[in-house]
Amino acid sequence: MNVPPFDIQPVLMGEHVMLRPLLASDYDALFAVASDPEIWAMHPFRDRYKRDVFDEFFAGAIASHGAFVILNKATDKIIGGTRFDCYDPNTQEIEIGWTFFATAYWRTGINREVKALMLNYIFQFVRIVVFQIGATNFRSRTAVERLGAKLVLEHKRHHGGQMHDYTTYHLTREDVLTGVLASSLVSMPL
Repeated sequence: MNVPPFDIQPVLMGEHVMLRPLLASDYDALFAVASDPEIWAMHPFRDRYKRDVFDEFFAGAIASHGAFVILNKATDKIIGGTRFDCYDPNTQEIEIGWTFFATAYWRTGINREVKALMLNYIFQFVRIVVFQIGATNFRSRTAVERLGAKLVLEHKRHHGGQMHDYTTYHLTREDVLTGVLASSLVSMPL
């Protein structure tokens, strides 16, 4: 793993959410969110709502040193998680992924706010943000396409002892300025 020469776990503060580094002590609250099977219905790992499957996911998040919990600022409750990972200094890329929210926050603008916070921060350091999305996860694919991301690859990926169909999207600073976040990222340097 390439360690970035910048912090990939800053505290990011928005109007409605705060992203802060994931802690081991967040396990119970994050699992309470993740234990809803509906969250994972389109995901390649549809059983991530099960404790033993989530345990591996959580351990990977902690080990990444780039994972966040997403908190509702009004209630200070954990409503989801996300992460930066897979930094490549040669291509100046980093992946944003492993994102999930409690279903009560779907279609509320929260995902858009989270992505705006992450992109505003990370584009200070990288040229390309990568999204790896299960090929049948149309909810997530549509969300990143709305951000301006471009499909660059359809492929099979070995993950968790299984082969899955995946898609890879790339998002550049210029692409963001054509997507739904353009108004919130206009001041983002190119």
